[in-house]
Amino acid sequence: MSVVFSVRIPKRLKELMDRFKNVDWVGEVKAFINRRVRELLMEEYLKNAREARKQLDRIPVPVDELIREERERGH
Repeated sequence: MSVVFSVRIPKRLKELMDRFKNVDWVGEVKAFINRRVRELLMEEYLKNAREARKQLDRIPVPVDELIREERERGH
């Protein structure tokens, strides 16, 4: 399923784009948006991972001991 996402651009830019009819502008825009969203998601995931790491640093028990205990329990 897809949805329509429209963007208003300056007339001059559209005229310049029209000079390059062999370019798949829709594909270019989709590829850019896809790449940018992936970048933003990665930034978000890294931020969340850093926050989780800070919380782990506050735990008085060494993390390796916690992991070992979980493995011994069969989890």
